[in-house]
Amino acid sequence: MSRRLCAGVIVALIAALLLTSCGVTRGEESRGLHRLRMMVPNSPGGGYDLTARTAVKIMEDTDITGRIEVFNVIGAGGTVAMARLMNERGNNDLMMMMGLGVVGATYTNGSDARASDATALARMVEEQEGILVPGDSPFDSIQELVTAWKADPAAISIGGGSSPGGPDHLFPMETARAVGIDPRKVNYVTYDGGGDLLTALLGKKIAAGTTGLGEFVDQIEAGQVRVLAVSGKERVEGVDAPTLTEAGINLTFTNWRGILAPPGISDTAKQAMVKALEELHATQQWKEALVQNGWSDAFATGAEFEQFLKEQDYRVSSTLTELGLM
Repeated sequence: MSRRLCAGVIVALIAALLLTSCGVTRGEESRGLHRLRMMVPNSPGGGYDLTARTAVKIMEDTDITGRIEVFNVIGAGGTVAMARLMNERGNNDLMMMMGLGVVGATYTNGSDARASDATALARMVEEQEGILVPGDSPFDSIQELVTAWKADPAAISIGGGSSPGGPDHLFPMETARAVGIDPRKVNYVTYDGGGDLLTALLGKKIAAGTTGLGEFVDQIEAGQVRVLAVSGKERVEGVDAPTLTEAGINLTFTNWRGILAPPGISDTAKQAMVKALEELHATQQWKEALVQNGWSDAFATGAEFEQFLKEQDYRVSSTLTELGLM
């Protein structure tokens, strides 16, 4: 009996040690966050993936949370992932990185899933778009391009690295409307990401391209590609190009990324996830990541982010309706 008792005590001690070493971390225990997962609505290496994995690594490294599983759900520009998020109603352990491209994709793919119907956690970052031309383009300024564009919209092909409804598509449509061109007359050419768009620009298959500037840094510095204008409120550091408003075009446009949770989660889980993201936003590591990746801080939570998502739904649906794409 004494041997059995001794063996039982040993087993109990081992079990306690295992629970201590394999259980929740300090961050999880203090916030009620258990085995969190982050869903990414595009392939590894894409913009959403980079933002998600950067955020997760910082939260883990700074002990804001325990280990977070990051996984990719690919399909239809983020529509498949968005549908999965909505079907995970009440799941308190799931977050999803998303942005303007996902909002657009749900409309163009005929999905009923809406970002504004999910649980809004936080808007994280913004990125400017740029209007780019080949280095030896005849257009030396945004004004020259717009003049030619207005004279014959069909003759000026504009390429972008996203499908209809994505930021590279919405930006030239909104720019056209701002300068008095019927967006339905825009000759927009879709390319599969920035690499294909760059090839088209350098091969002069298009007159201009609209996209984020991050993938074109080397070509811009080398003079192979020139930036005629940027879309944000302020100029981009290191890029010799005016904002659209400086050039007399009344438009500010930014791509953005934020984090959602499924609908119907508990108030406790929502508060815990928002708190973790607020702590992430306050870290020096996150501030450094913004600079390194060319992101602008656009942090917003609560009612502000909820209202923003509703505005983005209207922004996308109204533009696509006007273009006859819905």
